[in-house]
Amino acid sequence: MRITQIDLWHVAIPTPVPFRPAWIPGLLQTANRFTLLRLRTRSGLEGWSAGAALSREREGLGSLLGPYLLGERADDIPSVRQRIREMGYLGLRAGWIEPACWDIVGKARGEPVWALLGGRGGEVRVYASTGEVRGGAERVKEVEARLAEGFQAVKLRVHAPTLEGDLAQLRETRRGVGDRAVLAVDANQGWRVAAVADAPRWDLERARAFCREAEALGFEWVEEPLAMDDYGGLARLRAEVGVDVAGGELNGQGVPEFEVMLEKGCYDVYQPDATFVGGVAEVRRIVRRVHAAGARYTPHTWTNGIGFAVNLQLQAASPWRDETWLELPCDPPAWTAQVRDGILEAPWTQRGGRLAVPEAPGLGFQVSARALRRFGHHFCRATRGRVALAAIRERGLAAARGAGAVRDARLAARAEEVERETAAGREPWRAALG
Repeated sequence: MRITQIDLWHVAIPTPVPFRPAWIPGLLQTANRFTLLRLRTRSGLEGWSAGAALSREREGLGSLLGPYLLGERADDIPSVRQRIREMGYLGLRAGWIEPACWDIVGKARGEPVWALLGGRGGEVRVYASTGEVRGGAERVKEVEARLAEGFQAVKLRVHAPTLEGDLAQLRETRRGVGDRAVLAVDANQGWRVAAVADAPRWDLERARAFCREAEALGFEWVEEPLAMDDYGGLARLRAEVGVDVAGGELNGQGVPEFEVMLEKGCYDVYQPDATFVGGVAEVRRIVRRVHAAGARYTPHTWTNGIGFAVNLQLQAASPWRDETWLELPCDPPAWTAQVRDGILEAPWTQRGGRLAVPEAPGLGFQVSARALRRFGHHFCRATRGRVALAAIRERGLAAARGAGAVRDARLAARAEEVERETAAGREPWRAALG
């Protein structure tokens, strides 16, 4: 189970037409970009994961990952999580790396990750998650198209300069589709981005007025109506409106931050994305706390096909899997299954608003070698030899040997401890779930 090789790619899957994400007003996005990671073990097992990217901002990541992760056991999730936490001290949010270890653990045991988490197979309900802001008439046509494809639920996006502009979309959409669709709406106020065009900034008064209209129109939930760290405002809003309030996709401090939000009562529905919030184990620990607090969980998944796969495994093990909807990013003609899942052998496909939970070991997908050659740029391969050579060049032979010997001793001692824990039925990956 020791990690012996790390490979990184920058992947860019072109969109058929420019995509205009509601969360970054003014941006014309021409590709789905992400950093792709592959971990290999001594026995040849491979684990994959991916982190959303705007460009090639992670080109230097390999020089950090090698010294931190090579030699660690992929099934020693607590140690891997600690290494990722240490990277965070340097300003790097790297929780998206951890799911690759779960991919390896599942493959080693011949089980899907959802089974390791205590879940079950079958199907989960999915909703069509739009990504662009559209006028009411255009939105009605879009919802009609998703209904024709079998979806039963659709999430809209609002980001107009004025409250009335946002409310007009809600009213016209509901009037146009009636009660034939379950509707939800994302205000994208959780993490405001105004790097290109200016972005609306909601206060409590505007959020309250919007939520009350959404409630009157029978919307399922309002997502991210205020800044993600406005705990007091969110708690007050939730107490004053009848529609469910949802959020938490990018609250990257993990369990401690979600405990604060749960204590204050910020949301009815918590939506941590494992590729943003800290990985599979961290989100599973959050889910347990959400359940104990009497709230609900369904994850954010708008990244790429691998990010969706990671969160699908968690949804399959969720206590609310039969009561909540799982987000399926879908906004043609720009954001299609090919754009979302183009690196995979097979896209994630819904039928009748339901999607089959994969039975394959690990995270349940296969990366297409052909697509990787087409869309991927390989920028790092880290091995023990390459890392040692880099250390010698930087620090000199004696210092590199000394540090390497200390690290090897730590890894060997931890490996012995893991073997004892595993023999006693206390596998570290289980302990990581809390």
